[in-house]
Amino acid sequence: MEILSRMRRTAAVLGLCAALVAVPAAASAEPAAPKPPRIPVVSTEQVMSHLRALQSIADRTGGNRAHGTKGFQQSLAYVKGVLDKAGFRTSLRPFTHNGVLGHNLIADWPGGDPDHVVLVGAHLDSVEAGPGMNDNGSGSAAVLATAVAMSRAGVAPKRHLRFAWWGAEEQGLIGSKDYVRKLSAAGREKIDVYLNFDMTGSRNVQQWLVVHDDPRATDAFEAYFADKGLPTFDIGIGGSDHESFGDAGIPVSGFTTGVGDCLHDACDRIDNVDPGTETVSTNAVLGVTWQLATR
Repeated sequence: MEILSRMRRTAAVLGLCAALVAVPAAASAEPAAPKPPRIPVVSTEQVMSHLRALQSIADRTGGNRAHGTKGFQQSLAYVKGVLDKAGFRTSLRPFTHNGVLGHNLIADWPGGDPDHVVLVGAHLDSVEAGPGMNDNGSGSAAVLATAVAMSRAGVAPKRHLRFAWWGAEEQGLIGSKDYVRKLSAAGREKIDVYLNFDMTGSRNVQQWLVVHDDPRATDAFEAYFADKGLPTFDIGIGGSDHESFGDAGIPVSGFTTGVGDCLHDACDRIDNVDPGTETVSTNAVLGVTWQLATR
């Protein structure tokens, strides 16, 4: 009887062990929640490399990147090439001004709700007097670096994400007006907000001038700069590309770092752009765009 009892106890223990082994370890634990993608950070080199490219284009094409010049066309080709390589769907939108063909460049990131668009833009052209590195190579480079960072991070936006570079803006906001004018009423309704960036790398910047219109975007920019202890000043709709959108009833925001001594002058070269200011501005563009597109 003692032997039989021991055999029964042994069988019971072996059966329990077999049952434990047969149960997968994961079955007793909740599956780990996926971690949200970390918002990337743009380095100084990543954004200033685009400015060096634009300066080089101006240097070899007569000193400027104005509407109708080789400098603008090569600037357009450079930005488009970077975006195509990064996986964006790009298109050139033609218009004519003063009898000269011009283009806007539009870049769409795949995915997101097409009925809710976050549009981020800057004007790519300069005046004829100089290369326009702060006005507005700086804004163009900041938006381009933001787009590339989004691509590298594999962002999966809830809203559709679109980037734009305008032509002939120095001639009177021609490119942005043309884009808005050609939108249908439904197309305008689909743009939840337009974010504009003009002169983002001014030297001796005293404060970031934030466009106060769309509440969510405005609050996001103000919070970003406040978190870094950087002063801001609120400005309204007018004076740059966002005016074309605001006049059409499209909510807008964005910022500028203000006007420098070399505005519309030959001295608006790359050394007129402060790398530190440009890097802070670019990461503000990136952080707020990410927030608006993914939440």
